[in-house]
Amino acid sequence: MIDLLKALLLGVIEGITEFLPISSTGHLLIAERWLGHRSDLFNIGIQAGAILAVVLIYRQRLWDLAMGFFGRGAPAGHDPAGMALTPAQARAYTLKLAVAFGVTAVLGVLVKKLGFKLPEEVTPIAWALILGAVWMVAAEYFAAKRAQALGERSEISWTVAILVGIAQVVAGVFPGTSRSSATIFVALLAGTTNRAAATEFAFLVGIPTMFAATGYELIDVLRSGQAANEDWAAFAVAFVASAITAFIAVKWLLSYIQSHRFTAFAIYRFVLGVALLLMVPAGS
Repeated sequence: MIDLLKALLLGVIEGITEFLPISSTGHLLIAERWLGHRSDLFNIGIQAGAILAVVLIYRQRLWDLAMGFFGRGAPAGHDPAGMALTPAQARAYTLKLAVAFGVTAVLGVLVKKLGFKLPEEVTPIAWALILGAVWMVAAEYFAAKRAQALGERSEISWTVAILVGIAQVVAGVFPGTSRSSATIFVALLAGTTNRAAATEFAFLVGIPTMFAATGYELIDVLRSGQAANEDWAAFAVAFVASAITAFIAVKWLLSYIQSHRFTAFAIYRFVLGVALLLMVPAGS
């Protein structure tokens, strides 16, 4: 029962932090120091649960984009900015998602082949949290300035798509950065000043990206034979917990950003990062 409770807590932590701009990797690495290290398959499973939640939330939007791509308009009710997409706009949006994913895939494979990744230790995670907090505040400030000067913009440009693809790779290299934080705020800085539109694009491009990464890791795990030793009861509990909490967290975030900035998340990241730096010398 104690092990199942620990699995439940890890699933909840993954679900809450995967799509909020506060870094799921950082929180899980820290949590595992108290709740015990888990297998690669377990970590893959809870991430898959969080992805599934986002697919469910955006299922109608994904369907609308698919139909628009093949000639049918996408209704305004499923667009964060309340704008209907013509078939041509739906095709362009879908292609931009594909470009962002393609950039991530190519650069991600290259980075993996080169073996370039920071160690998953507390100190670099703490600094990534702090620097990410500064990045969030600066990005939202300059996006607000641009919106005042040019009006609020919901369009995703090709430049935004490419930069979002690069940002996903950067977040993968630097634990604690947060994929959602990196992608949302690079979109805001690059010209998509509408928070809801930037967040939607970041989440939608995250679906194929995270499914691909999960599948890639899963193949490695199955080939190595690790699955034979997995605690499947704990795995199932964590998967369900991750899916449910991610669903709630993303729904809440999409509502929250309609009338609030991301400042509260930046403050949380900064405080957590500083706390971790203070705890490390004490051996915690």
